[in-house]
Amino acid sequence: MTLFKTLALSTAIAAAVFAGPAFSAERIALVVKSLGNGFFDAAAKGAEEAAKEIGDIEIIYTGPTSATAEGQIDIVNSLIAQKVDAIAISSNDPDALVPVLKKAMDRGINVLSWDSGVAQDGRMLHLNPSDTGLIGETIIKLAADYLPEGGDVAILSASSTATNQNAWIEAAKKALPEKFPNINLVAVVYGDDDSVKSTNEAKGLIASYPNLKAIIAPTTVGVVAAAQVVTDMGLIGKINVTGLALPSEFKQFIDNGSSKAVALWNPIDLGYSAVQLAHQLDQGKKAEPGATFTIGHVGEVTLDDTNSAAMAAPFTFNASNIEEFSKIY
Repeated sequence: MTLFKTLALSTAIAAAVFAGPAFSAERIALVVKSLGNGFFDAAAKGAEEAAKEIGDIEIIYTGPTSATAEGQIDIVNSLIAQKVDAIAISSNDPDALVPVLKKAMDRGINVLSWDSGVAQDGRMLHLNPSDTGLIGETIIKLAADYLPEGGDVAILSASSTATNQNAWIEAAKKALPEKFPNINLVAVVYGDDDSVKSTNEAKGLIASYPNLKAIIAPTTVGVVAAAQVVTDMGLIGKINVTGLALPSEFKQFIDNGSSKAVALWNPIDLGYSAVQLAHQLDQGKKAEPGATFTIGHVGEVTLDDTNSAAMAAPFTFNASNIEEFSKIY
C-alpha cells in the first residue's frame, strides 16, 4: 500500500470515529423488578425527566421479564460489561444481589437501591419511597377505616423476598395490637408481582376465609388482580380491596365500588429522585450517615445510620380525587 493510500485510509477512519454517534458523558441504569409494570414505567418517566433536567445523561431502563433475583443478576453483569457510571436498582432480593453489586462497585460503578432495598454491603445508599412504619400503618388503616366493627383481613404481597414488602408487612403487624385491635390479619400470601398468580392467590383467600372483609395488597400488580377477582365474583360491598395502587390502573375499581380507597407515593418522583442521587454519586458526593442529598424539585433527603432515606408520605386516593390523579400516573 502506498504512503498516500495509508494516510488516506487513516484519515477516513479518524473521520468515521469522530463523526459517529456521540456518547453521553454519564450513563445511569435504572434496573427495575420486572418490565411491563406500570409503577416502574412511571418511575422511568421520572428518570428521563431528571436526565433532561441535569443534561448529558443517558438512562438505560432495564429489568427482567419476571421478578426474579436471577434475572436481575444477569442484567447487572451485562451493565458491568457495558461500564455504566451508575446502577439504581429496585431489588427482587436483598441478599442475593449483593455479590454482583459489590462486583459493580469494585469496578468503579456507583450503586444505589431505591423502592426495594439491597443489603447495606451491596449499595452505597438506599432511597425508600416513604417511611416504612408509616406505610405499614397506612395499608392497615386503609382497610380499618371502612370496617368500624373490625373483621378479618388478608395481605396479598409481591414476592416473599421483596425487601420493601416484607418491611411494610412487619410494620403493619406491629401497628395492629395498639392502633387496630379489632382488625384480625388471617393470612399473608404472595403473588410474585405476577397477575395470574396474584389472581389465584386472591381466589384462594376468598375460598379459605369465608368471613374475609378486606384484601390488602401493597403491590400495584396484586391490588389490581384482587379487585378484578372481587368484581368478577360479585363480591363488591362484601370484600373491600385496598393497598398501594397506581391511580391510572385502579380508577375503574374505585368507580365500581370494589375498593373504597388506596394509597401510593408518586412513582414519577421516585424515579426522578433515584437519578438525581445517582448523578451526585457520580459527581463524587460521599454517601455517609448524616449526609444530605438534594433531589431536585422533590426536595432533599438526609441519610440515616444505614445510609438510607425516605422520600415522602403516601397519598390516599378515593372517589373524590382519583379522577384527577389518574390522568397523571
